[in-house]
Amino acid sequence: MRILLITKIFPNEMNPGQAPYNRRQFAALSRYCDLDVFATIPWFPGASRFSRWAISTRAPREEVIDGMPVRHPRFLYLPRVAPYLNGPLYAASMLVELTRRHPAPDVIVGSFAYPDGFAAVCLAELLGVPSVVKVHGSDVDVLSQQPAVRPALSWGLRRATRVVAVSRPLAEGVHALGVPRDRIDVVMNGVDRGVFRPRDRGEARAALGRPAGRRTLLYVGHLLRDKGALDAIAAFARIAPAHPDLDLVLVGGGADEPACRAAAAPLGGRVVVTGHLPHADVARWVAACDALVLPSHHEGTPNVVIEALASGRRVVATRVGGIPDVLKSPELGELVTLGDLPALSAAMVRAASTPYDPDRIAALAGCSGWDESALSLFNAILVARGERPLPAAAPLQATEAAFSGRRRTVGPGSGGGGSPRGIAARAAQKLLASSGVHGGSGAHASSAASSSRALW
Repeated sequence: MRILLITKIFPNEMNPGQAPYNRRQFAALSRYCDLDVFATIPWFPGASRFSRWAISTRAPREEVIDGMPVRHPRFLYLPRVAPYLNGPLYAASMLVELTRRHPAPDVIVGSFAYPDGFAAVCLAELLGVPSVVKVHGSDVDVLSQQPAVRPALSWGLRRATRVVAVSRPLAEGVHALGVPRDRIDVVMNGVDRGVFRPRDRGEARAALGRPAGRRTLLYVGHLLRDKGALDAIAAFARIAPAHPDLDLVLVGGGADEPACRAAAAPLGGRVVVTGHLPHADVARWVAACDALVLPSHHEGTPNVVIEALASGRRVVATRVGGIPDVLKSPELGELVTLGDLPALSAAMVRAASTPYDPDRIAALAGCSGWDESALSLFNAILVARGERPLPAAAPLQATEAAFSGRRRTVGPGSGGGGSPRGIAARAAQKLLASSGVHGGSGAHASSAASSSRALW
C-alpha cells in the first residue's frame, strides 16, 4: 500500500525539533507501508522578508528524516487575509506537486484538520481514493471556534473516510462537528521507551550540573501562554518563598519566551529557561525532575505527559483535552482546574515533596511505544480501505498483502486528463465550488490555481 501523508507539522532541516510525535509515529508507520511524506511549508509573496516566514525560502526541497524520504513542497498561504481560502489553496498547491509523482497513492492522510486534512480530503476525492484525517487538539478545539474556518474544517472532517483522534475528548469534539462515531478512531501517541524510562535522578542531576539536594519542577513544551508556561511561573512565584530548596525549569522555546524570561527574572536563578534542547537532553531533564508541570489551556494528548510517566515521574496538569485519560490514577499525578493558580501552586508543592516509586509510576502508566501507536494508525487506514485490521504485535511480514494495491499514475494519460496546470485549475474550481467554503467563487478558484502555479 502506498500512503501519501500531508502535514505542515513535521520537522525540517531549519526546524528539526518540530512535532517530534509525528516524526516518530510516521517513521514507525513507514515499516508497514510505502510512505510518501509531504511535510509542507507555507509561502506567500514576500515571505522571506519576515523572520517568522523566512523558513519558506531556506528549508530544503527534499531530505531524508529517520529513513523516510521527505519532500517539503510550499503551499500558498494567506495569513489573516482570507482563512477560508487557505484550504483550497493548500489543496491546489499539493495537486501541482502530486502530478509530478509516480505512482499515485492508495490512501491520502492529512495530519491536522485544517488546512492539511481539508486538502487531503479534496485530493482523495479527485483521485478516487480513501482519505484519513488525523486531528491533534487545537485544530478541533480552537480552529472550530473561528467562523471563517469552521465550515471548511467541518466539511473536510465529514467527508473524510475516517478520522483519527489522539484522545477520547478530541474524538467527541470531532463527533460534535458532524462525524459519526463509527468513523472515528482513537489512536494514542506513543513514547520512545528506550529514551524515556526510569533513571536515577541523582545521576541525571549530576550530568546536568544541578545540585543533588535541590528539588526540581519541570515544564517541557512551547513557551506559549496557551500552553501554560506563564501560569507555571506565576504558580511557582506563589510558593517559592516558603520552599527555598525548590526550583522550576522550563525546557523549550516559543513566541512567549521573552515574556517567560521577564517573569522569571524577579525569582533569580530559581527559574531556569533553557530554550530548545535535543531530545536526549529533554529526557535527561525529565529524569532529573521531581515532577512535571503542564498547566496547558487546551490539548489533545500531550506527548510530554506520556514521556514523563514512562520515565517514572509524576505529573501536575490541567484537566483539559486527553490529559485525564492519561492521568487515570491519583498515583500518577494531580489534575487541576484551568486558571486556578492557588490549586496549581498547592499541587506543585505536593508533587515535589511526596515520595513515590518511579518504577511503579512507569508500570502503572503502561505507556505504549511508537510501534504500537503506528500499528493502530495503520489499522485505521486499512479500515478506510475496507480491509481487515492487523492483530496487535503483528509481524511486518503480515502486511505484505497491504502492498499489493494497484499502482496508478497522476497526470496526462492517467484518466485525470490534461496537464498538471490544467488539472490544478479545474481542481481549484471544484474545491471551492463543492467545499461549502464561504466566499468561494469562480474568480477565487482561478486565482487559487494560478497562484499555486506561481510557486513553481
